[in-house]
Amino acid sequence: MHTFRSLSLASVAKVMGKICVRLNGTGGRPSAPLGARILTNPDDIYKHNMWDHVQWTEEEKENARKKAEENSCVQIPLQEQDKYDTEACKYWDKFYEMHQDKFFKDRKWLFSEFPELLPLRTQSIGTHGCQGGQQASCLQCCGSGRDTETSHHQHKGLTHQIRNADITERQYSYYGEEVEHGEATIPTTSFPGQHATFRILEVGCGVGNSVFPIVNSIKETGAFLYCCDFSPRAIELVKDHPDYDHAVCHAFVHDICEDMASFPFPPQSLDVILAVFVLSSIHPERMQGVVNRLSTYLKHGGIFLFRDYGRHDFSQLRFKKGRCLSENFYTRGDGTCVYFFTKDEVHSLFSNAGLEEIQNLEDRRLQVNRGRKVVMHRVWMQSKYKKLHPPTPS
Repeated sequence: MHTFRSLSLASVAKVMGKICVRLNGTGGRPSAPLGARILTNPDDIYKHNMWDHVQWTEEEKENARKKAEENSCVQIPLQEQDKYDTEACKYWDKFYEMHQDKFFKDRKWLFSEFPELLPLRTQSIGTHGCQGGQQASCLQCCGSGRDTETSHHQHKGLTHQIRNADITERQYSYYGEEVEHGEATIPTTSFPGQHATFRILEVGCGVGNSVFPIVNSIKETGAFLYCCDFSPRAIELVKDHPDYDHAVCHAFVHDICEDMASFPFPPQSLDVILAVFVLSSIHPERMQGVVNRLSTYLKHGGIFLFRDYGRHDFSQLRFKKGRCLSENFYTRGDGTCVYFFTKDEVHSLFSNAGLEEIQNLEDRRLQVNRGRKVVMHRVWMQSKYKKLHPPTPS
């Protein structure tokens, strides 16, 4: 187990002197709750395992900055760094072989934070956070082929953008045949989930901690889930799970960093892409290319859902000297890597891929180990970005 950094009750009281208001994108209230447990009395700190919407003091921000600066001042030599990128699959395969499906818990929070994972007609059933005044917000966030007619027209417009996400005037059909913009035809080849009216892709699915909550919620809704990971062992564990259902799910081995690796579905065929604690494991220089390529598989109006580690999260500050690869990018003892994002970096990643911000949040919480009487500052990023519809010809 990792050792925890303790905070005194006096420090906790100072931390909770201010309460952070949740922001939707750059201003306003999000439809996703990000939790609602607010610590107002420091004496209650050990009553729960997690407190939401924590605002740091300026002193704590400075201490975190200094700690990150200190543990990154000694970097792994460049000649030793390459293996953490080129052999990343090997490290993760060993991780899953050792821990099987026992390391991470199923993400039961998915639908309260990301109601967009459900077809629109089932969102009010699958979540309890899209009611009353929030309904309009959910409708604005989620529209991308929710009905058969819209899905049919978008399916007719499938095109294959090869490598360059910025191609606009000339595109490529599913078979690689060059066509004029707007003249793509329906692929005649079959693919898993081709008859679904709503398609989701989870990248970096691991052993299925998001997969099975989704699978068990989309049956008989017309939805279909694709899930991939570059670890063959992880995919093997997903397929061996008793809840794995070929009728609504297709799991496959795929390295999203490989430029020319193909997906089992055509471009512009997905309503939702989900990336939870995935991009942080990729070398920072590869991230933009990954987001660019994935975005080409979204339908116009489709949404990219993202959750990952935030800058100065507790897990960053506990790294020892000598584990840093580059600024805010580290390798763990088992060889797996992790990057810690800021809101601006997240926004750049997705906006540079041509997506529009719906939500870009910094989720600051206080995690409590009640048995050991220690607390930890957690920082996560949570974002939603939408692929815009092309402008209507004048």
